[in-house]
Amino acid sequence: MPLRGRSALRRIAVRGTAMAVGFAMAVITGIAAAPAVHASPSATGALRWVPCDDPAKPGAECATLSVPVDWAHPHGPRLDLAVARRKATDPGARVGSMVFGPGGPGDSGVEMVVRRISRFSPEVRRGFDIVSFDPRGVGGSNPVTCSGGMLAERPSPELKSQADFDATLAYNRRLRADCRARTGPVFDHLDTAQTVRDLDALRAALGERKLTFHGSSYGTLLGAQYAETYPRRVRALVLESVMDHSVATTRDFLQSEAAGAEDSFREFVKWCDRAADCALDVRDVWRGLLARAGRGELEDPAKPGTSLSSSDLVNKIAFRKFYQADYAGLATAIAGMDASKPLPASPASMAPLPSATPVFCSDWHLPVRDYQEYTSLVAMMNTTAPDLPYLLPIHMVAACLGAPTANPQHRLDVHGAPPILVSNALHDPATGYPWAVSVARQLGRSGVLLTYEGHGHGSVTSGPCMEEAVDSYLTDLAVPPRGTSCPAVPS
Repeated sequence: MPLRGRSALRRIAVRGTAMAVGFAMAVITGIAAAPAVHASPSATGALRWVPCDDPAKPGAECATLSVPVDWAHPHGPRLDLAVARRKATDPGARVGSMVFGPGGPGDSGVEMVVRRISRFSPEVRRGFDIVSFDPRGVGGSNPVTCSGGMLAERPSPELKSQADFDATLAYNRRLRADCRARTGPVFDHLDTAQTVRDLDALRAALGERKLTFHGSSYGTLLGAQYAETYPRRVRALVLESVMDHSVATTRDFLQSEAAGAEDSFREFVKWCDRAADCALDVRDVWRGLLARAGRGELEDPAKPGTSLSSSDLVNKIAFRKFYQADYAGLATAIAGMDASKPLPASPASMAPLPSATPVFCSDWHLPVRDYQEYTSLVAMMNTTAPDLPYLLPIHMVAACLGAPTANPQHRLDVHGAPPILVSNALHDPATGYPWAVSVARQLGRSGVLLTYEGHGHGSVTSGPCMEEAVDSYLTDLAVPPRGTSCPAVPS
């Protein structure tokens, strides 16, 4: 059903009642640099806030939170998590703190709060201190560090033989040993189950009896597992662009990812067919670009004079535009590359995977027995997504071959949590809509699915209908009726 507007008078009344009863109170990228943090918590775990070291973006405060490297040994070695906040813009309307769970894995929550605070609606900023953190292994929180030379030597995921498969396994072992030596003991404790404990420590350090949280993309895994671990410590929880951690097998994971990406490509083709400013025969032009990229003849628009691989054409050009639902931008990029002169044929290099990969590998058990199984998985993906060969998920599977998994997939088991808002676009290239449906069902009576009928990775800020539904839930605990959907906003 469509969402109807709620009157401002009612919103104020509900918020006043909520405050009177004393509410007590956060699809795979590189590690972002975080602003410098100059404070340390006391031994009791309180947060000491100081201005963040970013004069271009004043107003944010930074701190660090000391947590165990391994929560199974709370008295063992510790690490400092980088934390940032911006106080509620209207202290008189303040509800509490809202913790944002960044995506990636590898995104910096500190970066979000310090430099990208416009990501949050004026209404949420008015009523909440916006707080986030760099998850362990990211940014200012003991970042994963690996040899740049070794990362650049990553084997292509386009394996041609069992020897290539074996070489990838051997390379992964060497890289893990290098990263572990450079990063320190936290390297073996990067999984989301550990970060759930970090999040609860942050809740306590903020003085919040219950957690208000907004997780985006990979951050939804953190939010869902927090609700599973501490259901009665949840006040409100938004899961936006949802990871389904119950997808049990490597084949099912890759097929669902390929289906979501191909859906976005088909939506792009439909858009181009009816858009007056898209004078392309998209499929023919796209196939020609893939062929040129495969021969090393396609120039990288970002690096003139260098060639772009077919994999990077898919993942760096098309997929990024699908994330933003920027079909006009993709059409322009495709037309420009189609008109460019071919480069002399040469092998095209691929960008190395980010060193945040160990976080993903520690959360996803995606085994592949041998080269024969690997080729069958690639063939299945190419059948499911014929326009998008060698999508990033197969790169991730290759990068995780042989890696241990501390927090493998499982169905959610949540009991006693309040309503949890699950938000997803109908056409999301990275976290497909079926994942959101699945997670809402796993949450049982707690799960409430809010559907954005548009495109792109991210939905909370996609128009006034979505924004009002999420704002009302976070500030007033007003849960939208089950089955609520919001219309697509023209891009």
